[in-house]
Amino acid sequence: MKPDRKFPVHHSPHEPQYGKSVIIFLTVCSKEKISIFASKQAQDKLISSWEQAKGWTVGYYCLMPDHIHLFCSPYAGYPTSLKDWVKYWKSIFTRQWKMNVSIKQSIWQKDFWDTQLRSNESYSAKWQYVTQNPVRAGLVGHSHDWPYQGELNILEFS
Repeated sequence: MKPDRKFPVHHSPHEPQYGKSVIIFLTVCSKEKISIFASKQAQDKLISSWEQAKGWTVGYYCLMPDHIHLFCSPYAGYPTSLKDWVKYWKSIFTRQWKMNVSIKQSIWQKDFWDTQLRSNESYSAKWQYVTQNPVRAGLVGHSHDWPYQGELNILEFS
């Protein structure tokens, strides 16, 4: 019998072998499924937070109303753990968000889900799946119509 877990286990990313890159697929949710992320204001503040939080770089991302999907890769010169990096950009976003929006409750679910990808093919396939989230949720008819997605940096397996 498997023990019940309330939070995901975060394994350290596997060290790249033979010069291969590390790319992580990350899902971060709002607390109690509050809908705050699918807006231009939230998108701008999240991008700013990711850019300020050195340690990892963001590739593709998709903002849904109550959760965020993104792909990230560690910077070579910044040995920051994924957990510390997520905690840091969440705090940056929260400070920026609360300055402009009257919200007193916590914004974030305590933890996040992460999966290490194995190849460029899995990165492309996972991104294609993610881009269909707004369509499956009935927010747009075609994935390319969803304005709260993009690519900040090109992530590739070397």
